[in-house]
Amino acid sequence: MRGLTWDHPRGYAPLDELTRLDRAGANPYGQVPEPIVWDRQPLEGFESEPIARLCETYDVMVIDHPGLGAATGALVPMEELFEPEELAGLRFAGRSLESYHLDGRQWALPLDAATQVAAARPGVHVPSSWPEVREAAVSGRMALCLGGPHAFLMFCAVTCGDFLDEEAGERALELMAELLALADPAVSLLNPIGVLDAMAAGRVDFCPLLYGYVTYPLAFTDAPAWPGREPGSVLGGTGLVVSRRRIGEIREAVRAHLLRLTSEPVQGTLFPATGGQPAARSVWAGGLSGPAATATGGPAGSARAFYRDTFATMEAAWVRPRFPGYIALQERSSALIREGLLARTPARGLLKTLHEEWRTP
Repeated sequence: MRGLTWDHPRGYAPLDELTRLDRAGANPYGQVPEPIVWDRQPLEGFESEPIARLCETYDVMVIDHPGLGAATGALVPMEELFEPEELAGLRFAGRSLESYHLDGRQWALPLDAATQVAAARPGVHVPSSWPEVREAAVSGRMALCLGGPHAFLMFCAVTCGDFLDEEAGERALELMAELLALADPAVSLLNPIGVLDAMAAGRVDFCPLLYGYVTYPLAFTDAPAWPGREPGSVLGGTGLVVSRRRIGEIREAVRAHLLRLTSEPVQGTLFPATGGQPAARSVWAGGLSGPAATATGGPAGSARAFYRDTFATMEAAWVRPRFPGYIALQERSSALIREGLLARTPARGLLKTLHEEWRTP
């Protein structure tokens, strides 16, 4: 069987370890009819490679939920693989399972969970509200995360998902412009991995909003909120989809792999031990224990602290649209916002252009 995941240890290390154990013989996490050989694509492949096209080559794929809308015709819904009680027994963090539910069918099972949170070097305080972030940025070494789709995703988070609302949108763009003027300009144009690498290397002290990675020895906390509101964040993470191309031949093998990958032993033990970031709600809700709980080293960067201190944000995270063409629209919107902020375009004019982009067929 052939699988496709993303080219980061968080995306491939747990999967490769399961394949190694399968080939070695008696796998302590359970036996499967045959192993999966996992290929890798860059993180940007989630935006650039249509899922339906990849289904022509792969049996199982790790995907991001916004690409579902254009792919369901090439996928096997989970209801065709599992009994209702099997699906009902699965528990995932936040709205991870819901993010793969579309048109009345469940198209994927969550594998990895993530959302935008705040991150800082150990000992650096990150304020819990956006007005306080603005104040802290004046004296702190701060960076934003605006590379790739992340300028638009930050905008969505700051508006709490109400990005087509004029008042919320204008306030968000004004805040982003103020923060960018105070931030490290080069680091702020990177993606989350680039910003976290810069932070770990000491180039900047904190970032108020970016996708968290448990493997970094940094302190992660809930995303900032507007006074009186829940933390604003956009759900990330990945899920497992199954291609229709050979399902008649491999149905039982696929079932075995998906049940094992979403099981408590794999999610709660193997994933943390190999650098994964599980989707199981039990881990995010405080169920991590033993050596895996401090795997990233030091109290400020411990895995237990990562999940505990960002759980509220995960529970409140917003699910992106999944209609055909959304990913391309997300990319255009992000470029528009990023270029507008760099050019210091007034918030009202920038928001008008963004809304016109969304109204264009």
